[in-house]
Amino acid sequence: MQVLQSKYKIEEDTTKDDLLSIVSDKYCRSILEAIMDKPKSAMEITAETKTPISTVYRRIQMLHDRKLLQTSGMISGDGKKLFLYKSKIRGIQSTFKDGKVEVELILNNQ
Repeated sequence: MQVLQSKYKIEEDTTKDDLLSIVSDKYCRSILEAIMDKPKSAMEITAETKTPISTVYRRIQMLHDRKLLQTSGMISGDGKKLFLYKSKIRGIQSTFKDGKVEVELILNNQ
């Protein structure tokens, strides 16, 4: 069975630059990969990626600001807030041709 991937073409140059910056950041890549299939908390991401918790929170904020994350939350039995993060994208595809950069987001349809 073939699954069609939904793509979204980015038109604005500053958004393209932001997305290419995210792709070049090893922490952003590891976080996105960790939360691609299943929502996870910052602590779960830290444990899985071996990334310091402060770095995870900074990168989550960066990804959230660029609307690449879906965030859900709940309150635990002891009254603490717990946020879960899931990637809205499966990948970022870019090409450089004739002096122009094209960037497309491959959406996470799960």
